[in-house]
Amino acid sequence: MKPQNDLLSATGTTIFTVMSALAVQHGAINLGQGFPDYDGPEDVIEAAAAALKDGRNQYPPLTGVPELRGAVAAHNRRFYGIEADPNAEVIVTSGATEAITACLMAVLNPGDECVLIEPLYDTYLPVVRMLGAVPRLVRLSPPKWELPRAELAAAFGPKTKAILFNTPMNPTGKVFTAAELAFIAELIARHDCYAICDEVYEHLTFDGWKHIPLMTLPGMRERCMRIGSAGKTFSLTGWKVGYITCDRSLTPNVAKAHQNLTFTTPPNLQRGVAVGLAKDDAYFEGLSTSLQARRDRMARGLAELGFGVLPTQGSYFITTDFRPLGFKGDDVAFCRLLTEEAKVTAIPVTAFYASADAPNHYARFAFCKGEAVIDAALERLRNWVASRGGRQLTAVAG
Repeated sequence: MKPQNDLLSATGTTIFTVMSALAVQHGAINLGQGFPDYDGPEDVIEAAAAALKDGRNQYPPLTGVPELRGAVAAHNRRFYGIEADPNAEVIVTSGATEAITACLMAVLNPGDECVLIEPLYDTYLPVVRMLGAVPRLVRLSPPKWELPRAELAAAFGPKTKAILFNTPMNPTGKVFTAAELAFIAELIARHDCYAICDEVYEHLTFDGWKHIPLMTLPGMRERCMRIGSAGKTFSLTGWKVGYITCDRSLTPNVAKAHQNLTFTTPPNLQRGVAVGLAKDDAYFEGLSTSLQARRDRMARGLAELGFGVLPTQGSYFITTDFRPLGFKGDDVAFCRLLTEEAKVTAIPVTAFYASADAPNHYARFAFCKGEAVIDAALERLRNWVASRGGRQLTAVAG
């Protein structure tokens, strides 16, 4: 048999699948994968359910049903002052992961360079490589995750076609500042390239931090592809409904990529999301407030147990330093031990880096769970730490 695709064959099973399977095996509370354990708004679900029975179950338009494209355009205007033509500048996709892929496909040619910021979501790098493009990685450093401006500037060059970055950021919980975005915008303009902006956590910000789309900065309107996610905004991750806002000069190629990936997205789910995007301000404010309370609950509990808890300005996740607990192994060994002994699952942060020299003493916990689940996980961790007493956490489960 001839060999299969080299890149895919060399790509391992995602860490989320590995750790989730381990969690099931050991009966652990899974705080690894970032999905809520509660349903989204009832009116959004009811709208999608009703749309299944209204006789419109055949192929919807390639770029999305008019109701959702209009709702995305209205959402852009309402929250950010972005004017977008729903008929020419909005494309609905089957999730934000597909949206990211479609945007990369729209602009990258083999040999082009694409700037990526580590730590990064684990699909970014494989997609860039599958397109034959060359990733140029720039690393943020804990605990503040500040943008290293000299390193970022050095990553741009004559072959740079795009930058792909995520704010609010997974796994760091960082929200890029106005000054950092202005620096990125200046580099994009200077090097005449594009920006793929993964903004799926746009409404999940805390402590007064506000998300600023790069698209709103001077000169960026025509260069940005802005990606949103109904899964994150409405706690309905299984629906896999994403949306892209971009200039009409970009939409033809983005739409062609979407056509060749999934073609379209279930129309009933699209109509449900359209209802969600029209919800009043109280919903969006409450989403942030309720998640901030969960973040605080988990952060307080982890800190009391001895973890070093890094700041989280947005997203679903808390990053922790486990060295204060006395563990001498790396993050993969720690998360495995935690799952097998404490019956709580986290994600090793090295999974979000491309190279072996990444910091390996951090674990990511998802706090987008009910309070009872958070409390139960903390209680298990508390019992586990107490049961080990003064022993060093050096054992690595088999």
